Amino acid sequence: MVDLIILLALVAAIVLVTARWHISPFLALLGAALLATFLYRIPLEDSVTTVTEAFGSTLGNIGLVIIFGTMIGVILERSGAAISMADAIIRLIGNRFPNLTMSLIGYIVSIPVFCDSGYVILNSLRKAITSRAGISGLATATALMTGLFATHTLVPPTPGPLAAAEELGVTAHLGLLIGLGIPVALLSALAALLFASRLSHKEFAALPPEREDDIEVQDYEALRRSFGTLPNPFLAFSPIGVPLLLVCLGSIAQLPGEPFGPGAVTPTLVFLGTPVIALIIGLIIATSLLSGEVKLNQFNSQIHEAVRVAAPILLITGAGASFGAVLNASPLTEYLSENIAGLGLGLGVPFLIAAALKTAQGSSTVAIVTGSALVSPLLGSLGLDSTEGAVLAVLAVGAGAMVVSHANDSFFWVVSQLSRIPVATAYRTLTVATAIQGLTAFIAILLLSLVIL
Repeated sequence: MVDLIILLALVAAIVLVTARWHISPFLALLGAALLATFLYRIPLEDSVTTVTEAFGSTLGNIGLVIIFGTMIGVILERSGAAISMADAIIRLIGNRFPNLTMSLIGYIVSIPVFCDSGYVILNSLRKAITSRAGISGLATATALMTGLFATHTLVPPTPGPLAAAEELGVTAHLGLLIGLGIPVALLSALAALLFASRLSHKEFAALPPEREDDIEVQDYEALRRSFGTLPNPFLAFSPIGVPLLLVCLGSIAQLPGEPFGPGAVTPTLVFLGTPVIALIIGLIIATSLLSGEVKLNQFNSQIHEAVRVAAPILLITGAGASFGAVLNASPLTEYLSENIAGLGLGLGVPFLIAAALKTAQGSSTVAIVTGSALVSPLLGSLGLDSTEGAVLAVLAVGAGAMVVSHANDSFFWVVSQLSRIPVATAYRTLTVATAIQGLTAFIAILLLSLVIL
């Protein structure tokens, strides 16, 4: 019991220092890992080794994947490819279903692009669609936010799901994770879309544009013109689509029975489907989106930006793994194995842990990384130690990391301020929508578990 109290105190401390005092999650997680080695009486000669080896091995396995995925996202954002993808979807769906259009655009764009950046990029498009459709901005803002949020927390190569996959030992099965994550994310986005559609004619007192803290953006046509000639839509989608296809084919190639037959095809697909190789290919394709004589300078500038964006994610991921390794080496694992297994919570444990972390400290990525680190030692006692069980646990952590977005979440402020939604109204709409989609995702995961476990 004392070991469990120590864990709860450590988690509470992580939440407190990150949410209230804005200490870096990297320092909070690493400090918790080092403190846990003493509190759990891990021998001194093993304490530092446990922390550093977990940190290094995790970054060795997943670091390049996060970096290359972030590089692709930055190039898509800065080259106008994200706008090109949005235009293509609008041409496909038309202007008759503005909420569906915004949800679908967000769902696709957020696979490689961080949801905060995605909303900033797409907000002028959202405003234009809202004006053309003559509906409430509350509806389109909620639809775009939740569409972005769905894939951000559930579908690699977004860093959060990638880090959770590494922590729970299913990096080699990203094809299965993507294959299950895409429909679960789609269901969660659709559930939030239904809620958003109810807001289509709801009036609200928008924040006046004269406010000093209001974020001004270009109108959609000005934003399009700022990129010059937009990339071809097929080419714009390729840096996302090709790596996802390769990872899925690589996973299929490893199935029993050699589905692609004997010979060189299977090992070739396995090699190309390795996440690092697949994302390198995606990055090479993405560089073709950079045009003009200053292409090299563009590339270097955007790669530098991608490294800057990826660095905090890498540090948080490594520190989370260190914290998990210490917990795994502590007496806590045996205690929880003996006491939690009989509760029958199963996938509810990773979901509730991530939901508690998300609601308390705001960051979905921190909730996913920390939650997966806490869940990792418990997989056996929860009956989730199979490949399929661990994949579902990753998805359950991601679903929990949606519940709920509110004032301690930077994404909440990006959406509410760019959309000029007052805080009280945002709580009644944006926060409720993220709760709906998180719970929907978890229900979908539970139904999947009945089929594949």
